[in-house]
Amino acid sequence: MSRVKLSLLISISVVTVLLQGCASKAKPFDATWESLQQYQAPEWFRDAKFGIWAHWGPQAVPGQGDWYARRMYLQGDGAYNYHVKTYGHPTEFGYKDIIPLWKAEKWDPDYLMSLYKKAGAKYFVSMAVHHDNFDLWDSTYHRWNAVKMGPQRDIVGQWQDAAEKYGLYFGVSEHLAASYTWFTSSHGADKDGPKAGVPYDGTDSKYWDLYHPKHDEPFGSGEKWYGKNPQWHLTWDKRIRDLLDQYQPDLLYSDGGFPFGEVGRGLVAHFYNTNMQQHRGKLQAVYTCKEMGSGEFNRQACVQDVERGAMQDINPLPWQTDTSNGDWYYRTRDRYKTTGQVIRLLADIVSKNGNMLLNIVLRPDGSLPPESEKLLAELGPWMDMNGEAIYGTRPWKVYGEGPTVVGGGHFKEDYPFKADDIRFTTKGNTLYAIALGVPTADLKIKSLAGVSISDCRLVGSKEKLQWTQDAEGLTIKPVSQWPCDHAVVFKMKIKH
Repeated sequence: MSRVKLSLLISISVVTVLLQGCASKAKPFDATWESLQQYQAPEWFRDAKFGIWAHWGPQAVPGQGDWYARRMYLQGDGAYNYHVKTYGHPTEFGYKDIIPLWKAEKWDPDYLMSLYKKAGAKYFVSMAVHHDNFDLWDSTYHRWNAVKMGPQRDIVGQWQDAAEKYGLYFGVSEHLAASYTWFTSSHGADKDGPKAGVPYDGTDSKYWDLYHPKHDEPFGSGEKWYGKNPQWHLTWDKRIRDLLDQYQPDLLYSDGGFPFGEVGRGLVAHFYNTNMQQHRGKLQAVYTCKEMGSGEFNRQACVQDVERGAMQDINPLPWQTDTSNGDWYYRTRDRYKTTGQVIRLLADIVSKNGNMLLNIVLRPDGSLPPESEKLLAELGPWMDMNGEAIYGTRPWKVYGEGPTVVGGGHFKEDYPFKADDIRFTTKGNTLYAIALGVPTADLKIKSLAGVSISDCRLVGSKEKLQWTQDAEGLTIKPVSQWPCDHAVVFKMKIKH
């Protein structure tokens, strides 16, 4: 049975349940802010804390990093220069010709998901469609999709099957809304040189369902990302509804704010309502979007996403950072985050009521670069030992202390955390203090002055911890051998 037919049968069978009384648990959502502000993030998401993302697709093929499909049409850009040298001029060899080169011949979603599970991920997010307008699922309304072209596999569906096998919640990311203006570069031409004035392949009407019909809406900042064409708004809605109805994910990510006013709000309402139908009237869905650039934003109607950044302080509502261990798409000779950087950033985020969604870079063939393999292998043991201070926790009265100042906001994540940067998390009357490094001397935690502590232990160690408390805080002596690298966790019993 196809996913579409299965989805329809499920929807028909459960809608009766909603109408017969489960709706009393929560009113169905509609496209108004008043309605959408009923939203509350589900406990599974608040407990999960750490997810892995596959920000992966045809743009990985050239190995030139993010936004290749746009940049290859910008004369003078490094991607343009690489494209001309490697594949030919974009008047003759365009992005449409890159797509068949994406074979994903070494992609094994079951094997990869087993690694993600071991690394500590509690949810997994598949790229569904990027700005390049190429769908990674069995798209009902768009011929440019991974089932018909390129790998000829249902990328989203196979990722979902693997996630369900290993017990991970499953999400999808859509970056489609910006595509209409983002891809205007494909309709241009060189400004100088032997091909000056010769139109790129995006001007060929045979391919306008990929590159979009020629229009005069430029790509820029703010609302210009999303464009104003009502027909495009309806196309976006139709395709993303198809995605949601076929796969019924637990999480939907938009790369910006709510797209297209009432159209976008209506789609999110549909996502929430359908999810309630599937869960006997209880909302278990997560929609993440950004207070950045394009679209509308209402922090009460969604889970706020901060791209490659963090919050300065505890956020009263659950939120998420999305980041990557390298560039968003595979880039040869790239710089990658170390395991320590990921762990310390995760602890900072969790202490402030957030989750981390970490893209693990994949090569175009679906295999892991050595840096991604190393990170996954090293994350697992640390999370196995110290995960009690991460999963299922909630913020304390302060997020932490220390000399390193976190600025907050998008694209601010490279902080030189040290052992005397402390982050707190709690479970009931248990307080965890996470040192964002391995101490080499006495560790003094000033925030614990005046806090009634009955016990203090080092997670992962049987060695008796030497600690004292006075009016200036809690002082912990170094142990003879620290149980792990990157960050160490102290577990305390406190009286509220």
